[in-house]
Amino acid sequence: MTAPTSPAGGAGVDELLDPSFLDGVQELPMTEVRALRHRAEQEEVNLSYTRRLLQGRLDIVRRELQRRAEHDGRSLVDLLPEILSEKGRGPAHGLGRHQTVQPTSPEQFETWVNGLAPGVDLSDVPSLPDDQLERAARALGEGERTLSERRRGVQQVMDTVAGELARRYREGLADVAQLLADESRHRA
Repeated sequence: MTAPTSPAGGAGVDELLDPSFLDGVQELPMTEVRALRHRAEQEEVNLSYTRRLLQGRLDIVRRELQRRAEHDGRSLVDLLPEILSEKGRGPAHGLGRHQTVQPTSPEQFETWVNGLAPGVDLSDVPSLPDDQLERAARALGEGERTLSERRRGVQQVMDTVAGELARRYREGLADVAQLLADESRHRA
């Protein structure tokens, strides 16, 4: 397994984060603005899913390192309910967005996460030496920081596009009946 060569989300997120991506959004037709919003939502869902995968692995690795340092006699398997609960992580920092789409390629995101710590098989964490676990924790932690930063950038794009849509409705530039008709055609 090799380290990922592309940042979290790849070229799709790179394009969204390009400062020129939103140039001229105020002049685009409503259907195109809604398509931009949907595209940003999809990338945000993909990044959120990837982040959850990454955080699960990171929590397990960190807890195993802590277990060893504290000479905790319990096995990692015994600690899994505690590790995987929100109890150890604190409050969620999500923005409370309702997600209407699913991740596009879960296996691709899992491959990306697994590639963050090349040469470290996380399928048997208790058997890994401390130096490999520490290396994995650093790599996963850095991957999580980078991914979270990119996710926040995508959320800003989503907010900008949503703001443009809201402005159009507020100023009477958009037709709600047309929106509902368009939505019903896409669901059919």
